[in-house]
Amino acid sequence: MWIYSWQEIVCMTAAAIVLDWFIGDPRWPTHPVILIGRWIRWMEGLLRSKSDSPASEKFKGVLLTTTTLIVSTGSVFVLVLAARSVHEWLGYVVCTWLISTTIAIKGLKDAAYLVYNPLRKGELADARKYTGYIVGRDTEALDEEELTRAVVETVAENIVDAVISPLFYALIGGAPLAMLYRASNTLDSMVGYRNDRYRHFGWASARWDDAMNWIPARLTGLLLILVALLQPGLSAKRAAAAIRRFAHLHPSPNSGIPESAVAGALGIELGGLNVYGGVASERARLGWPLRPRTQQDIVYAVRMLYGVSFVVMGGLLCILLVWF
Repeated sequence: MWIYSWQEIVCMTAAAIVLDWFIGDPRWPTHPVILIGRWIRWMEGLLRSKSDSPASEKFKGVLLTTTTLIVSTGSVFVLVLAARSVHEWLGYVVCTWLISTTIAIKGLKDAAYLVYNPLRKGELADARKYTGYIVGRDTEALDEEELTRAVVETVAENIVDAVISPLFYALIGGAPLAMLYRASNTLDSMVGYRNDRYRHFGWASARWDDAMNWIPARLTGLLLILVALLQPGLSAKRAAAAIRRFAHLHPSPNSGIPESAVAGALGIELGGLNVYGGVASERARLGWPLRPRTQQDIVYAVRMLYGVSFVVMGGLLCILLVWF
């Protein structure tokens, strides 16, 4: 049985959101996600061999996924338990901080504005460089409209990965379960690719991440519709229609939901032709191109990101008010 009551978990989760709003995600060498990434790279080097068959690669991928989840969750549980044994309030602080490291509201905003600011000044070279930090596609030849698309898609997709999913699992099981999700997502981002290198080895990580995100992605769709209803200039009706019409076209069972919702709410089209390492790839087109994309759409996407976090915080505060 988890060591904290649901009321305490709600309080710590709400505090973690506030912490992320104002402080964000410092890139410390000891940051849990960095440590998880190092573990994954070490395990990959330990497990993989050039002579592995596809079946062997899949088995070793399952082993990587399982051990990473156990080590990440178990380490956090022990750390919180140790802090709580020293003092009850130290336990609260450690648990709150650990939850905050699994979400990235401010980090997403900062990454988006790192592209938006040079775009606003007409500095395309810098905008292309910073876009390359957050997407896997080639950015050297992208114009303003395509740079905007890349950033809006990244913000929309990560409303699930970096906000709602970790908060969803934090509310169920505190910092250990939030970190279990973050480890799942880190595995997917590092080895969950459908390319020659990771098609078999990353299979388990990719499928597990899909399963972990299934419920949060659909909750995110509902939250984005609500945010579109509350924010002037956005269309909740079109956001809902876009989810129904386009979400299933996305190669991911989850990412199409927030991307379609944001595209519909803004009245723009996302998806289209991407280039990866010089190889063109046509992605599903989501939403209706009622107008050209502009740099201002980055601002709108960030407002939707924060709107979702405000709605979640409002819900948590309502729960706490009822409790008290």
